[in-house]
Amino acid sequence: MTVLKKLKFPYGLADFEALISEGYYYADRSHYIAQIEEDAGKHLLFLRPRRFGKSLLLGMLENYYDLRKAGQFEALFGHLAIGKQPTAKHNQYFVMRWDFSMVDGQGSIEVITRALHNQINACIRDMGVRYPDTLSKVQINREDSIESLHNLVSLINATPHKLYLLIDEYDNFANEVMIAHPDAYPALVRGEGIVKTVFKAVKGLSAGQGIDRVFITGVSPVVMSDVSSGYNVAKNITLAPDYANLCGFYASELVELVDKVALQCHLSAEQAREALEMMRTFYNGYRFDEDAAEKIYNPTLVLYFLDYFSQHCKYPRRILDSNLAMDKNRVNYIAKLPHGSDMIARTLDPENPPKIGELSDKFGVDDMLYARKDQPFMGSLLFYLGVVTFGERDKFGELSLQIPNLVIRRLYVERLHEMLLPEYEDKETTREVANAFYHHGNIEPLCEFIENRYFQVFDNRDYRWSNELVIKTAFLIMLFSDTFYIMDSEQELNKGYADLSLIVRPDMRKYQLLDHVVEFKYVKLADLKLSAQQVREKSREELAALPLVEKALHEAKQQLGSYYQALMKRYHNNLRLHTYAVVALGFERLVFLPMHHGS
Repeated sequence: MTVLKKLKFPYGLADFEALISEGYYYADRSHYIAQIEEDAGKHLLFLRPRRFGKSLLLGMLENYYDLRKAGQFEALFGHLAIGKQPTAKHNQYFVMRWDFSMVDGQGSIEVITRALHNQINACIRDMGVRYPDTLSKVQINREDSIESLHNLVSLINATPHKLYLLIDEYDNFANEVMIAHPDAYPALVRGEGIVKTVFKAVKGLSAGQGIDRVFITGVSPVVMSDVSSGYNVAKNITLAPDYANLCGFYASELVELVDKVALQCHLSAEQAREALEMMRTFYNGYRFDEDAAEKIYNPTLVLYFLDYFSQHCKYPRRILDSNLAMDKNRVNYIAKLPHGSDMIARTLDPENPPKIGELSDKFGVDDMLYARKDQPFMGSLLFYLGVVTFGERDKFGELSLQIPNLVIRRLYVERLHEMLLPEYEDKETTREVANAFYHHGNIEPLCEFIENRYFQVFDNRDYRWSNELVIKTAFLIMLFSDTFYIMDSEQELNKGYADLSLIVRPDMRKYQLLDHVVEFKYVKLADLKLSAQQVREKSREELAALPLVEKALHEAKQQLGSYYQALMKRYHNNLRLHTYAVVALGFERLVFLPMHHGS
């Protein structure tokens, strides 16, 4: 009997040498090395959202070019694409790596400056340990890491080799300062600020002084925009089509992996396809090249899922890796900008998403702190933060921005919930009315809570959303659950688009949960020729009998019949599907019509 070797997935592991030598799965990206050498340039900037595999990419470059690793080349790279056709530069560099995520962005500018000096000095000191024959005598200036860097490069310049500098999370601590202490941020990046000074030194030492190549990773171009006058040599390959998949997975790469896990777990081919569909629904959706035909999966989330799936032969109950939940802070930052809440809400509207001509390239300190934050600016920043991605261009050439997947949609929904309904009592009531809906299809408590609480909060805020979107967003906030449901907005069904669908996750079908589709309509009070007070005084039955409301309910009912047929066919009649027509009368009342089709 053949015993299958269990796949080891490197979730949370960015150490390239350990990953290869300890037999973890590695999605080979080594073929990019030759391309980067030949085509890209000597000073490169590559941006991707948090937890997108950037550190592992730098680990690959570090091990490939490091002089010390020449004897390990075959073991580390022999089975990879670059090992079969290596470039002449492999194992020809002193390699130094700076990780700016290790610099604490808290405290005064003096404290942060000292922390950065300490981090760079520590890396230089480590170079003396790792290359004892040539660099052990490097002189460290504890007060000035720039002088220490000059001393290091001078020693390297006396050898036949050059320095390859890798900078990971270059903008990490500066972004923390910008978000938490915006008034202090300019002192880091302007004039003789420490960040600008460091990059000026790197540029100067690259002019034949010993630094030959620099590869920089980060999240956004904000900091680079501010230091560009001191470091105007970097080529940004973030949106270059040739490097769209430098980090991340294509769907085609996951098929074989899932099949292997399914075989280990004695699962059927149908169950393997189901797992692929789960990952597609929750993790796919990024486009870093607007012309790309295939979208990219977040690699950390994929590895989180596959690691759990391979160990337990079932899906993780929490579909969002807690390490990515921190990205909600990025959404919060945008929400707090003037009209930022409008922007967050617009992203939840697939019919009218945010649109821009091109990504903004003005991200300097003045733009971030003082300039007017218009839709192109905020949309561009959300793109770099990884909470929107490229959609399609419309007939006027405007580029739509869309939420990449359901995991990111959750971050938006949670932000809106905290903003609109922050009180403990609100959260408890939300949970209770949502459970009544999930378990029994009881929509009345949900509608009453939205009327009595959500509409009251909403009415006091300056939003400019389309009317139907207000209602849809209210239900989305109340009902969102990726633990139990695949929740979709504007799902295409029978050439129509269902406003809101909640389909129970395949692995949660063992529980007595209902599937739901809700269709929304909106009727203006002016069209009803009724005042808000008059609408509030009428019973739901009286409101439902109004001709305009009756017509809206009928239209919704007709659409729901079509959606019901399409969904039952798609899921082979395996749904406990309930459908609901909901008509909003201004922002005062809701009239609903449940239609229970499921058993």
